[in-house]
Amino acid sequence: MRIYKKMAGTSAVFIPTDYSTPSPVERDSLVWTDAELGMPTSAKSLQWKPAMESSLALEGLEEYDMPFDGDARYVNNLGIAFVYVGKIRGWVAITLFA
Repeated sequence: MRIYKKMAGTSAVFIPTDYSTPSPVERDSLVWTDAELGMPTSAKSLQWKPAMESSLALEGLEEYDMPFDGDARYVNNLGIAFVYVGKIRGWVAITLFA
């Protein structure tokens, strides 16, 4: 089970609490598990889309390229990929699949 925090300055972008690279997270101490966020259990369900430069750009996609459940994008400035989870209408960092 992984634990996530919401990135500061975003409405719905989540990264693991143990993410080793400096990145801003909200300081309200709220955390979510992968199950609570509805993370997919298999990489087979992902639909890879073009990479993005910034995690902040993920949220702007709804204006011009509506994401769907299972869409995945690599974010260059963080060096990790995210999957769109329709249930929460947000992006969650992809971690290892069991």
